[in-house]
Amino acid sequence: MAITVPRSQQTMKERLVKPPWLKVKAPGSPEYLETKKVVKGLALNTVCEEAHCPNIGECWSHHTATFMIMGELCTRRCHFCSVKDGSDENLEPLDPLEPHRVGMAVKKLSLKHAVITSVDRDDVEDYGAEHFHKTVQSLHRHAPECRVELLIPDLRGYRPSLERILEAGVDVLNHNVETVPRLYRRVRPGSGYIRSLSILRWAKEISPTTRTKSGIMVGLGERKEEVLALMDDLRDAGVDIMTIGQYLRPTEKQMPVREFITPEEFDAYRQEGEKRGFLFVESGALVRSSYHAWKHTSEEPYESTVHRSVTGR
Repeated sequence: MAITVPRSQQTMKERLVKPPWLKVKAPGSPEYLETKKVVKGLALNTVCEEAHCPNIGECWSHHTATFMIMGELCTRRCHFCSVKDGSDENLEPLDPLEPHRVGMAVKKLSLKHAVITSVDRDDVEDYGAEHFHKTVQSLHRHAPECRVELLIPDLRGYRPSLERILEAGVDVLNHNVETVPRLYRRVRPGSGYIRSLSILRWAKEISPTTRTKSGIMVGLGERKEEVLALMDDLRDAGVDIMTIGQYLRPTEKQMPVREFITPEEFDAYRQEGEKRGFLFVESGALVRSSYHAWKHTSEEPYESTVHRSVTGR
């Protein structure tokens, strides 16, 4: 069973008695430091740092990073996320040189699979679509052999912006639904479940050869049957790849964890996803949207590439 955390003990529980399967090594390898040097030297942001991702040591050690474009201030205020809030007072115009710098970073790191995400920029007329387009073009120019994955916001449900993004040539288009519909108002008050499903459905309509991907966090109070129904919704929208990971509270400002999901339960979710026909299901406590993302463009059999959770099983 999942480890449920009483409301009155949630802060202490997270600080002192996280389950052993949530332990990760502190980053510090030479490869990690080299990646950090490249990222900082080109004045880039990564979601690895902004979202306090637990896999930063492993991924950066393998010269893999998820670049976060359009600044470090977000116009949404999701209650699970630690990215800084943006407003009319502190938001800056998009940096026209940023796409070039991302392309240079991908080239310097010799990446074979690059993931690009962004903050929400609802203040920009096209919600950042042209900036995504230019960034992808820069990757194609600087690293033509590199496969491109985008993790995009919901673009306020504006289909022309999605069309512009996909025109650039994308291998994987990811948009996370994040949680089950019942919890949306509490977890993602500025977003909509149906809107997110529409983005995923449209992406497959616009570019049938592009693999589509979505992910959720568990441990927020969702029920198993709700997760299974969400899987069905994603498959109905044509989604190819699903990620499922444990929600971990980034700071005291975000909503608390309601329960810690066990490795056995993650494996059961993986099996349910396989039954529904997803090409890949990454399900494990430390799984995040871009964890092992390079596998998701592979043509190898599913069994040889699936992530078997962080316990090594």
